[in-house]
Amino acid sequence: MTHPSPWRIEATALIILALPMIAGNIAWSAIAATDLLLLGRLGAEAVAAGALAINLFHAFLLFGMGLVTAASPLIASERGRRRHSVRDVRRTVQQTLRAALFFVLPAWVILWQCEAILLAMGQDADLSRNAGHLMHGMQWALLPFLGFTTLRTFIAALERPIWGLLIMLCALPFNLLIGWALIFGHLGFPPLGLFGAGLAGTISSAFLFFGLLGVILIDRRFRRYRILGRFWTRDRERQRQVWALGLPIAITLGFETTVFNASALLMGLIDRDSLAAHAVAIQIAALVFMVPMGIGQAATVRVGIAHGRHDRAGIGRAGWLALILGTGFAAAAAAALILMPRTLVSVFLDLDNPANARTISLAVSFLAIAALFQLVDAAQAVGAGVLRGLQDTTIPMIFALIGYWVVGIGVGSLLAFPLGMDGLGIWLGLASGLGVVAVMLVIRWSLRERLGLVPA
Repeated sequence: MTHPSPWRIEATALIILALPMIAGNIAWSAIAATDLLLLGRLGAEAVAAGALAINLFHAFLLFGMGLVTAASPLIASERGRRRHSVRDVRRTVQQTLRAALFFVLPAWVILWQCEAILLAMGQDADLSRNAGHLMHGMQWALLPFLGFTTLRTFIAALERPIWGLLIMLCALPFNLLIGWALIFGHLGFPPLGLFGAGLAGTISSAFLFFGLLGVILIDRRFRRYRILGRFWTRDRERQRQVWALGLPIAITLGFETTVFNASALLMGLIDRDSLAAHAVAIQIAALVFMVPMGIGQAATVRVGIAHGRHDRAGIGRAGWLALILGTGFAAAAAAALILMPRTLVSVFLDLDNPANARTISLAVSFLAIAALFQLVDAAQAVGAGVLRGLQDTTIPMIFALIGYWVVGIGVGSLLAFPLGMDGLGIWLGLASGLGVVAVMLVIRWSLRERLGLVPA
């Protein structure tokens, strides 16, 4: 009987782990989209105020998500060392949850000042006030969502991510129902408008956290970890490890998030059509990005397990397969962006409306650059994931600063304004910045043994 090759075994394990994580990422995006969909029924001003509040909230949320991502390589490495380890896995989950709490407390204080922050940034007074109302309901979602992300990371590191996906799929209709009830005053609730939209986000995040926590406490394969046992026991060493790994990831995500925010602001300096076309093209690119993002998350686990058992060959197989899968999907997505850009744009804009003609033309031109954008974005997402599996997060953070802000914004600003390329210049800058990060990450991965990132 012929035994399957180690490469085939690894590919199967990686795909089985990645698929639920990809679907979960798409479900998360859909949950966020329903909030703006409901706000749209209140009017354009509500959508604008909601966008301001949600963008500010997401800046803190993504930073916190980067911090708690530290649990993934720590748990995976421990499982590689001792497959049935319980105590050390529990220590990591508990200390990651505590790190999230330490981060959230000052974040809540800052987010409470949402209106003042937006006014200081030069935003319209009425929009800032309405955004503040929404934030006062939504900011409390930060802790339960980071708790859910930690628990989702925990079950993914145990290679059982399906429960995270199922809870998210259940949260989709729940979020829609509770938002509809609180915003417009149904099911016996008073109409709370923008505050109700924010409160619905908090309740939905609590649904995610307590739903997944309930599964973990009931399922016998999770229950044995007793993740709530002696929760407040001090563990300075594991807390230090969580921050040492998670803080660079959080800062890296901060660099990536803010560079896209900055690109939108630069588009606004050109004209409204460029800004609208940019928003459409970024939305399409972001949806496609959910796939390499999920592959990168799965790669962190697979590389981390091999790292924990000091399996150099296993580390190489897991990392290279993830990079091949991620960039292979991106190549297929790039072909779709090149071959059917107007079809994709038609999801967001009416192609028959003459008023949209220039916006559509610009969006199509941006999508041509997005084809290249996808290849390098996938390579950097998976490259960061495989290096996290080796618990290597500080140098990639420096790569992100150089690539996103020095190269991306620098080149984009130069091409857009002094050289007169406008929006195309900004997109070429983003693509070049992502390309620089991708090349540096893949080179670092290729040199992992020379650099001492792989245990002897």
